[in-house]
Amino acid sequence: MNISKLIVLAVTITLLQGCVVSDRRTLGSQIDDNSIVIRARRAIGTAEMIPDSSNIGVTSYNGIVLLTGQVNSNSIKQQAELLVKDTPGVRDIHNQIRLGNSTSLSTRTRDSWITTKVKSQLLKDDDVSGLNITVVTENAEVFLMGLVSGAEADKAVDIARNVEGVARVVKAFERR
Repeated sequence: MNISKLIVLAVTITLLQGCVVSDRRTLGSQIDDNSIVIRARRAIGTAEMIPDSSNIGVTSYNGIVLLTGQVNSNSIKQQAELLVKDTPGVRDIHNQIRLGNSTSLSTRTRDSWITTKVKSQLLKDDDVSGLNITVVTENAEVFLMGLVSGAEADKAVDIARNVEGVARVVKAFERR
């Protein structure tokens, strides 16, 4: 192994150790979540019954999958859930796909800004472990996922509700 490969390996291991320290999930769960997202997106993306006009987002936290976005019919929404349900490692699904047209670029940009603001507020609050909460925003709806206590969940929801631009907050937490 040459020296550059050893340096890359050492840096990668160091970064992964930092993730493990700040994340309540095991390193194996974090890797499993990434695998779930990749497999679920591939299954949805290659399914003939799901049109290209569909906008479906997939997020996984500790084997719990959140589906967000917009589709044209309830049957497409249900089909997406069935495809993801068959993905290895999926423990539960929160299907929050809405019926309607895909969001515009300006809406997605606003959603990214809302996510940034919510995440920033969570990270600066001493009563919430913001590093253990995933924030997903879709059409001004904020979805919160993570391994949290009841008090952390309540506080996180309160923080998110008070961020400008948030229309609704949906909890998809797993209690620790």
